[in-house]
Amino acid sequence: MATLNPATGRFRLPARRRAAAGGGPDPVRAALAPLLAAHRMSHPTGHRTSHRTGHRTAGPGDTPPRTAEAELLRGYAVAERMHRGQLRKSGAPYITHPLAVALILAGMGLDTTTLVAALLHDTVEDTPYTLGELRADFGDEIAVLVDGVTKLDGRRWGDRAEAETFRKIVLAAAADLRVLVIKLADRLHNLRTLRHQPEHKRARYAQASHELLVPFAERLGIHVLKREMDDLAFAARLPEAHEATRRAVRAALSRAGPTFGPATALLRSSLAEHGVRARVEVRPSHLYAVHQSFGAGLAGLRPCEAARLLLLVDGPAGDCYIALGAVHAALHPVAGQVRDFIATPKDNLYRSLHTRVISPDGDPFEVIIRSEAMHPVAEYGIVAHIRDAGGDTGPTVAERRDLVWLSRLLAWQSGAPSAEFLDRLRADLAAGNVAAFTTRGDIVPLPAGATALDFAYALGPGTGDRCIGAVVNGRLAPMSVQIRSGNVVQILTDPAGAPSEDWLGFAATVPARVHIQQRLALRRAEEDADAGRRRLVMALAGRGLDLLAAEARGDSLAVARDLGYSDVDAMYGALGTGALSLDDLLARFTRP
Repeated sequence: MATLNPATGRFRLPARRRAAAGGGPDPVRAALAPLLAAHRMSHPTGHRTSHRTGHRTAGPGDTPPRTAEAELLRGYAVAERMHRGQLRKSGAPYITHPLAVALILAGMGLDTTTLVAALLHDTVEDTPYTLGELRADFGDEIAVLVDGVTKLDGRRWGDRAEAETFRKIVLAAAADLRVLVIKLADRLHNLRTLRHQPEHKRARYAQASHELLVPFAERLGIHVLKREMDDLAFAARLPEAHEATRRAVRAALSRAGPTFGPATALLRSSLAEHGVRARVEVRPSHLYAVHQSFGAGLAGLRPCEAARLLLLVDGPAGDCYIALGAVHAALHPVAGQVRDFIATPKDNLYRSLHTRVISPDGDPFEVIIRSEAMHPVAEYGIVAHIRDAGGDTGPTVAERRDLVWLSRLLAWQSGAPSAEFLDRLRADLAAGNVAAFTTRGDIVPLPAGATALDFAYALGPGTGDRCIGAVVNGRLAPMSVQIRSGNVVQILTDPAGAPSEDWLGFAATVPARVHIQQRLALRRAEEDADAGRRRLVMALAGRGLDLLAAEARGDSLAVARDLGYSDVDAMYGALGTGALSLDDLLARFTRP
């Protein structure tokens, strides 16, 4: 077995194996060569690793900080040792999985700390290696990342394990978004190797990926992962439809030249006339997107339905608008089809201009315009921001105010019981996007189908609880009115306002529904406690006893605790609902 020299960070074979190998390359280094090469491409300076790991800063005479390469070699050595003897369903050694996950992340340019955590991400879950040992060996930061993606023990949590694991991931991502990024790379590799699983498991796993993990990739703006995960899950869930779509798209793209060639020539000429430098590319749609658009109606799929044009502008954001004018000057625009995600970016940080135009042969197709600076974010989303930040620190939700959807999710998740959490999470992630505005011009992102009531709760629980009406684009409207992109909304409130049962009929967002349900439950509990207390007051008065005096002496609290209630209101509430017998309670108060 190779051993690590902690002073140098290098691995050394035992003498017998070195002789057998004839002084050949270290097998650990050889196994890790693709990962090291990918990491070196995005971090060519060989930067030193982060020291937000709980260890003190090196001083004079101390061992120098490990290089990125040494940390990766050390992480791999531990992971390989702990997983030794474990096999994947394919028969491959288990270590091939964490290594593949780390390679996916390295390809996106992620930092050393994230890659080490990826190498170790299954050790705590699937081996005797404990979180405490990992923290002692690799520091707090890597331990937090690994713990964030570690599933909860099904034997301990039972039916709640899956829901509470996702809740745990969400909470960990609030502190460091790299937790979600590692989880997505983990799921992508499992989807790549899903063919080795039984058929019934493939379909279930793929469906869960489409419902939960793919939406997370989209919300984080990591479209390079989303597209591949989409197509792999599509192939596992609907193999016949996937194959039909693949053949139709391939046939359509084979005819792309006559459709996009003349249009591209016209665009390049118009861009030059407008003084805009830009690359023009034909961008094929991924298969699942085509399937969602056309379903079984793939016969005669046209090139303009299987691809669109992408313009990458070499200049500032303002040049994108000049490029839009150049596109419309060259090709006839379809009315009402311009979408500006530069002025109002999507929740997932995406910025581009979208327009639809008519090709010279009469086919409508989409053109996407963005600057070269916007392109990495459009492809890699939050990962591009992590890379640009430099160093090995991951952004928190507090530092990423533009990830409003995650702040929303964090706000409602604590009030959702395990049995309902996954359904609510699916509903929240599945919703589309609407960008409405306050009268001050602040953007309020909402899911498609949201109402003025949802808008009110998006402004804050206090505003939502007290709302009585809305003014939408200068006109009075009920709280049930549906909000559309571009609407300017003012919420009217009343200090005495409060949620009603009716609101659940038109509250569309999960945060609003959860908060309304909590407030209604609290009000019902208060009403039950008040009713129960009144019953007890009358019953005790008939025996010449004063409940107020008993409360002042602490007798009521003592009785409540003796019966297993946390406070007197809980006891009174149980009496009010009939869960507690009045005779039993009177016996406690009248006991000598």
